[in-house]
Amino acid sequence: MKVLLKLTLIVLCFTAVVWADTLTENFDNVAALSGAGWVQVNNSSPVGSTGWFQGNPAFFSSQSGAADSYIAANFNNAGFGGNISNWLLTPVLSLTNGEVVTFFARTEVGGAIFNDSLELRLSTNGASTDVGATDTSLGDFTTLLLAINPLQNGSFPEGWTQFTATLSGLSSGATGRLAFRYNVTDTSANGDYIGIDSLSVSVAVPEPGPISATVLATGLIGIALFRYKQRLA
Repeated sequence: MKVLLKLTLIVLCFTAVVWADTLTENFDNVAALSGAGWVQVNNSSPVGSTGWFQGNPAFFSSQSGAADSYIAANFNNAGFGGNISNWLLTPVLSLTNGEVVTFFARTEVGGAIFNDSLELRLSTNGASTDVGATDTSLGDFTTLLLAINPLQNGSFPEGWTQFTATLSGLSSGATGRLAFRYNVTDTSANGDYIGIDSLSVSVAVPEPGPISATVLATGLIGIALFRYKQRLA
């Protein structure tokens, strides 16, 4: 009977893993990002007439929400024939091993031939916004989490596609920023228009798991019998 009681208590202590968001951004208002701790740095050479801007439904609608609810960049980030290196940095985050980053990205239909390229990078240097000062520099963001069409060979998705990266190799208590880097060489031949939407950074946390009625009933019966036997002793 004692064994049954112990097993019941163990079952009652079981936990389930759920995912809690530490950052979500749907890019409903790109102009308000800086006030929420986001940072934009355009290291393109030469710098063009655009940076990151509110999505334009004339090219395509958002992955979710209002039609313009995404962030976009285009070939005009650099001057004609130049190289694009346009950075979008998240607010400072507490970073945890196993944390999962998901987002959606795409170019316009027919735009893949213009060889857009996008990177997701990581800095663990706290609040640093150092991305260097040239179109090839990386500053503190030397960790590449993933790259979309890094070879600029026409494989950037023409429909909203979800991408995922998992953080690992971090020291305890690490803080830093994630960064999107739109990077394209030679805008006389390359670069079109890209969008990013529905960013989520999530970490696994335990919470009490569900107990089935059968298991709970078995446990309660076992406890009752155990107590009854004690009274008869």
